[in-house]
Amino acid sequence: MRSPAVSAIFQDIRVMPRHEWRGRAMAHRERAERHTRPARMRRDRGLPHPIADFLFEYYPFPFSLLEKWHPGIGVVLETDSRPAAFSGRCYSHENGRLALDPAKLTDKQRRRFVRMLELLEATRGRTPHFACHGLHEWAMVYRGCEVRHEKTLRLRLPQAEIDALVESRPICCSHHDAFRFFAAAARPFNRLQPDIDRRVEMEQPGCLHANMDLYKWAAKAMPWCGGDLLLDCFELAVELRDLDMRASPYDLTEWGREPVRVETPEGRRIYEEEQKRLAASAAPLRARLTEVLSRMLASV
Repeated sequence: MRSPAVSAIFQDIRVMPRHEWRGRAMAHRERAERHTRPARMRRDRGLPHPIADFLFEYYPFPFSLLEKWHPGIGVVLETDSRPAAFSGRCYSHENGRLALDPAKLTDKQRRRFVRMLELLEATRGRTPHFACHGLHEWAMVYRGCEVRHEKTLRLRLPQAEIDALVESRPICCSHHDAFRFFAAAARPFNRLQPDIDRRVEMEQPGCLHANMDLYKWAAKAMPWCGGDLLLDCFELAVELRDLDMRASPYDLTEWGREPVRVETPEGRRIYEEEQKRLAASAAPLRARLTEVLSRMLASV
């Protein structure tokens, strides 16, 4: 006799025929490999890319996580057996159907997802702020004591001009993981002093790094959030990182990127327009991820 708890996950949700999910898995891998294949080649040849490789280094998830398609919660796959791609402990298989089973979450996983949901909901409900102008990257190289990307990039302005900009304009970085890389001497210039314990209080939906982190949260929510949402978050993060670096004091012309000169009024206007556009793209992804976590936790 089958367990009622197991049977429930195969009811009232979408059933995906075998030919459909196999086609989606193949298309997903092809889409992901547009990013992972060049990154693998660069890694093997020792040729780092200061923009494209950041997401694979700062967020240390394997290429395979991005490449492997999962249906996400609420989808049942038709299959005679359990395919190797879905061999993890999160799935239940019954009568030719396979689905993610929230009952298999551990207490530790549930607590982690509760905290993640709390952060996403708090960020989602906060008024976006668009006046930071990417000065976190400038604060990181203040006084030149430590230049994070000096092995691959040179600065496009003299150190004295970089320091003068940091000292002359208000900095309002609300993201802990960006602020922690500030040069020590630049930290007092920040109007906020974010730390990891106050992350839920401080993150806001206009922040490039908070929106880039949607990839991190989706990766940590795999396979529950599904491969489509993961890849959507990753591709948005690529755009966010591109703006992040173009607005920095680094010279990226060798990499085919023209700077967003935030040291000028016109550059700050362009940065705000791009920041608003990317925040608008991030909003539905944050909503989708919030919905997935809410549904998953409600099913336990």
